[in-house]
Amino acid sequence: MIDPVVQERLDSLRHLIGATKLLVVRCRVRGREIPIYAKYEAHNFTGSIKDRMALHIMEVAYNEGRVEPGAEIAEATSGNTGISFAAVGRALGHPVRIYMPDWMSRERVLVIQSLGATIIPVSRDEGGFVGSIQMVEDYAASHDNVFMPRQFESPANVEAHYQTTGPELLSQMRELGVEPTAFVAGVGTGGTVMGTGSYLREHVPGVTAHPLEPANSPTLKTGTKVGKHRIQGISDEFIPRIIHLDELDPIVDVWDGDAILMAQKLAKTLGLGVGISSGANLVGALRIALEQGEDAHVGTVFCDSNKKYLSTDLFHDEPVREDYLTPEVELLGCRVVPGYVPVA
Repeated sequence: MIDPVVQERLDSLRHLIGATKLLVVRCRVRGREIPIYAKYEAHNFTGSIKDRMALHIMEVAYNEGRVEPGAEIAEATSGNTGISFAAVGRALGHPVRIYMPDWMSRERVLVIQSLGATIIPVSRDEGGFVGSIQMVEDYAASHDNVFMPRQFESPANVEAHYQTTGPELLSQMRELGVEPTAFVAGVGTGGTVMGTGSYLREHVPGVTAHPLEPANSPTLKTGTKVGKHRIQGISDEFIPRIIHLDELDPIVDVWDGDAILMAQKLAKTLGLGVGISSGANLVGALRIALEQGEDAHVGTVFCDSNKKYLSTDLFHDEPVREDYLTPEVELLGCRVVPGYVPVA
């Protein structure tokens, strides 16, 4: 049984996480007007979709007796997950220790530190992201009372989106009188596309679920880290254990420059300040919609805001390549569907 104080804190956090608004972004591309349905995750507790996973992992761990009040949380992350565990962890009374590649944006580091967490930067020479994960394992093995969320292999990561993101998206789209024909999401851990995709497939015949990765660094296609990219939060040097490509539809590749241009266009045209991965998700969703034809209704997520990217190329001029989709896209407007909490 969960300690009553901890349970009260978990219940309070649940009111701050999830039930986000749905944005219907109207686009015109190649002579077609295409709506894309994007969950606006910047309205979560710390401003990103990772709050859903962090809260659910902690709640499951408490219910299963795998974490004690006051235990230290130690996790490897490329940014948003670290922020989520720093905030959720502190709200639940845990010290937090974050191992993070040292090339992530300065804003991410400062936000995590502001939430009272300890950051251990990991260089490429020290193993980068894979090295970060090993460092967490080594630390936990040599210290008592350390809880490792293990976001890349935890079933609770997938469950978080199966139980919240998927039902919310489907309910909100049905409120508009449409059924999703596809779902697209960039793969960091893979929890979003696996959990949301699984829920949608159980409830919508024929819907597809597509993992997205940078065309510059196609880890999912090659099985290993190749090249470099600027879409922070996805394609972290390996294929996570919770991602099962045989259960998903074809991978969508998006160039990081195309993602940056789309995120910039969303801000300058519609006032939607989103991160680079959100730009990538919109480009990927449009590509799938173009493939599916006139009756396509593609869902995706806008993972976070642009506030943690101030020191990145998101705020610099980006050259245009002829194979980018963004220059062909006209953003016509955006409709907001209020947040919806599914009935259990």
